[in-house]
Amino acid sequence: MICAEAISCNGRPCEIEVQGLTRRFGKTLAVDSIDFRVGRGELFAFLGPNGAGKTTTINMLTGLLKPDAGEVRYQGERFDPHRLAVKRLIGVVPQHNNLDRELTAAENLLIHGRLFGMSGKGLQQRIGSCLEFADLTAKRDTPAGKLSGGMKRKLVIARALLHQPEILFLDEPTVGLDPHSRRKMWAFLRRINQQQQCTVFLTTHYIEEAEALADRVLIIDQAKIIAGGTPEQLKRSAGNYVLDIYREDEVQNEFFADRPAALQRLEQLDTSVRIRETTLEDVFLQLTGKRIAP
Repeated sequence: MICAEAISCNGRPCEIEVQGLTRRFGKTLAVDSIDFRVGRGELFAFLGPNGAGKTTTINMLTGLLKPDAGEVRYQGERFDPHRLAVKRLIGVVPQHNNLDRELTAAENLLIHGRLFGMSGKGLQQRIGSCLEFADLTAKRDTPAGKLSGGMKRKLVIARALLHQPEILFLDEPTVGLDPHSRRKMWAFLRRINQQQQCTVFLTTHYIEEAEALADRVLIIDQAKIIAGGTPEQLKRSAGNYVLDIYREDEVQNEFFADRPAALQRLEQLDTSVRIRETTLEDVFLQLTGKRIAP
């Protein structure tokens, strides 16, 4: 911990505070003066389509990119990526697996540990613990290049957990995984959040992933934050129920606070209609007029 005092964040001590964070690439505004807070112990999802600014944001939060403007604070203290205390506070899982394919699972962890000044028996114990937690003990001596896609992703996450960070950043952690592996990864991330007592900050363009995992969701589109809250709060903001009204070659949506109101409207229609509960995709569609591509 780098700061004993931190302001409250949704009833929790505030782990991350972001104010006015901005980044341009030439004439392109990639992140446009965004503000948000993440509470300690939250599983927090940053949801938006590809190109919305998610990876740029996470790169600024972890010191890989310098903001053009704005401020980041960890546990109340201004972020300085050169401070060793900050580097120990966070673990980072990039969007693409960057393992050394020729090295074994254990050797990949060993190198990471040494970069963090770990050594000897303590390092070997942490390697064993992280491999066990990731269900990779049996693959300890297997070259990383011979692991399955899901196992490689778990190994990258185990590596990020090796130095026992308090905050884990994951950029699109399930991209490229099949549906079965994706759900296994969700269970793994919940275990990290609950059993490791680790704040988890993940970016995703999978709406189902944000809805299934997150305590809170922040929706970003075209470099701006457009909404935020718990999945239930976001859905209630649109309406708890939606009618899908099929008209020739298009589907129109109408939202209602409760089921009786939706049913009353349904009785007035003389076309094909489906009634269902609102999803986060409906919220995004209502806010932006478009769907997130899978």
